[in-house]
Amino acid sequence: MIRFQNVSFEYEHGTRVIDNMSFTIGDGEAVGLIGANGAGKSTIMKLLLGLVSGEGKILVDDIEVSSSNLGKVREKLGFVLQNSDNQMFMPTVYEDMMFAPLNYMVSREDAEKRVDEVLDRLGLQYLKHKYNHKISGGEKRMAAIATILAMEPEAILMDEPTSALDPYNRRVVINTIRDLSQTKIITSHDLDMIMDTCDRVILINEGKIVADGKAGTILRDKELLEGNHMELPLRFQK
Repeated sequence: MIRFQNVSFEYEHGTRVIDNMSFTIGDGEAVGLIGANGAGKSTIMKLLLGLVSGEGKILVDDIEVSSSNLGKVREKLGFVLQNSDNQMFMPTVYEDMMFAPLNYMVSREDAEKRVDEVLDRLGLQYLKHKYNHKISGGEKRMAAIATILAMEPEAILMDEPTSALDPYNRRVVINTIRDLSQTKIITSHDLDMIMDTCDRVILINEGKIVADGKAGTILRDKELLEGNHMELPLRFQK
């Protein structure tokens, strides 16, 4: 479903962040992008969404990510931001969830049906008419996920979805992510969460893929992780 072909990106001052990167993510896969700060994880997300452009080719369902195709590409991708306050900009959860479907020309009746189905599925009906500034951080993170699901994307991109959450809300978010049927690409330093939600891991260092394989194999490799400025998940530390 998602394909990077010899993709490179560098900033105007000449710093290369992504260096000739190629990988494919199949329909329904759950993939964790891991690496130390500055490895290039967030840039991959920006490239996929067409927020920045570089060399090489990026395809989403065989549609090339380019300025002329951004509308088609973004209809297929939902992006859950690290900071929910940057995503939830309408007064209430309901209004936020309605915003994208209505702007994609979904009828109000069908958009309302989507909203109720998603809230029922996530057990969040109680948040429907709550004001965003009056709900907790964990509730806002769940509402942000619900907002993206109301778009009915084929793939969901998540940037640090469990950051700054207490243990209870972290577990709620992990369980929700695990139950999603869409293709998932998750960037995080929370390697225990990646282990719980992803079948595959792509390890990045200095804009290059260092390892790509089963999550259980890569996340147990102490030498590999430490050699790329990371530590084992807590569950594997002695």
